[in-house]
Amino acid sequence: MKKTILITFFGLLFLTLTSFSVHKFYVALYQVNYAPQKKMLQITARIFVDDLNNAVGKKYAKKINLGSEKETAEDLVLLKKYFSEKFSIKINGQSKSMNLLSKEMDGDVLICYLNIKEISKINSLEIYNTVIIEGNSEQQNIMHFNVGGIKNTLLFKESTSKGMLKYE
Repeated sequence: MKKTILITFFGLLFLTLTSFSVHKFYVALYQVNYAPQKKMLQITARIFVDDLNNAVGKKYAKKINLGSEKETAEDLVLLKKYFSEKFSIKINGQSKSMNLLSKEMDGDVLICYLNIKEISKINSLEIYNTVIIEGNSEQQNIMHFNVGGIKNTLLFKESTSKGMLKYE
């Protein structure tokens, strides 16, 4: 009787422990808003800092410590370089430079604030986004857009690195 109870107990314990495995999500969220009064595209990116550190570090073969007290000026330079290579937005068919204004930590998420200036009108947006995707095939970058009151969402993943939105 005790043997049956012990076997049942350990069987249930094993099933309980193995059925709840930790699964990590590889998702980054971007919010893109057009502020016509400022003639500016405002971008907020929320990216898990450990994934970003791994991707930037792998790309440039360096140990990166973004979002920690060990962060260096070189880490910021490499972050800006990484964004310029992996994330771009063409406005009305023209490439525009994106500025990394600031960043802050929120738990284990690095929030990056970017902008693109001198935009009088938006007819089209061509987006290229492979941030973290090259090093992680499970990564998904979800981008929400609000341009002139029109809301759109695009999903970027390993098979989809480019997107296009038209506003006419």
